[in-house]
Amino acid sequence: MACVFAVDGLGTAHAHTTSTGLAELTVAGTTLTYRLTLVLSELPDSPAQMLAAAVENVESAQRAADVARAKVTVRADGALCSPARTRFQGSRLGDGRVTLEIAFQCPGMPARLVIRDDWFDLFGEHYRTFARLEGPGGVREAALLPDARETSMELGASTPPSGGGFFRLGVEHILTGYDHLLFLAALLLGSGSVLGLFKIVTAFTLAHSITLAIAVLGLAAIPARVVEPLIAASIVWVAIENVWLGRAPSRRWLVSFGFGLVHGFGFASALEPLALPPWNLAMAVVGFNLGVEAGQAAVIILMLPLGLWMSRWPWRARVIQALSLVLALVGLAWFVQRLLVA
Repeated sequence: MACVFAVDGLGTAHAHTTSTGLAELTVAGTTLTYRLTLVLSELPDSPAQMLAAAVENVESAQRAADVARAKVTVRADGALCSPARTRFQGSRLGDGRVTLEIAFQCPGMPARLVIRDDWFDLFGEHYRTFARLEGPGGVREAALLPDARETSMELGASTPPSGGGFFRLGVEHILTGYDHLLFLAALLLGSGSVLGLFKIVTAFTLAHSITLAIAVLGLAAIPARVVEPLIAASIVWVAIENVWLGRAPSRRWLVSFGFGLVHGFGFASALEPLALPPWNLAMAVVGFNLGVEAGQAAVIILMLPLGLWMSRWPWRARVIQALSLVLALVGLAWFVQRLLVA
């Protein structure tokens, strides 16, 4: 399994494939305003260039507006709302964010909205939109995904915030975050006993949960140009330990904890661009972290039978060293790539 992850990820400097956009919807009379904030660096080159150009000149903005109006559909009580004014605005902070705004005119005062999102056709299957509607009854949230492109929101009923969409994002983030998976594979290859495995996984989980919360809540920040190479270096470190020692050191849980702190800042990259309000952000962190743990547990459960089977092999130590050497080489390649693009 480790070899499969390694081969798939050799050509990828940035192993996090999930990008997120925050769509904020407000209703005033028969007008619904849709504002989508995107981080250009997370998007494919072509749409990122289109949006960047839309901020700079009118003609590009018109072309981008035609694309945007085709990707978002709003229905109010079953009737189609017509897209009208569309505009684009860049961030004054220089952080590469662009906000597009579409004003929809609905036939009447909406009581029930159905929002359809087709941005995935432009931004790719790993793009996700989180929609927030502010109106009578409070704030409503929904996750729009490639296989769940529509969401329904009632304006009159009060709906408590939910972390369900963020749970799924957490699962997808760990399962498509090949660097995290390779680090976990390197840890598990040298874990030894079941007790050793428990200590290692618990330390990693605790550590990345701490720094995920710290980063997303804005208590501390480490630039991606520092975090990403360190995540790659963590794979190299643990894999070389496996190769050099032929087993995990007795205190590997400390290594797992230390690098887990780094990986937590990497996980935070999926939530930080959303800039959610405090309560919604807390719910997002909880849901996302539970999703990461669920995805991590699924990987461990799948790998455990293989590990138990390998424990009966007389050449188990050599297999572990060979697989660890592959992981070390992949981690080293990522480390160099990430330093060069930082």
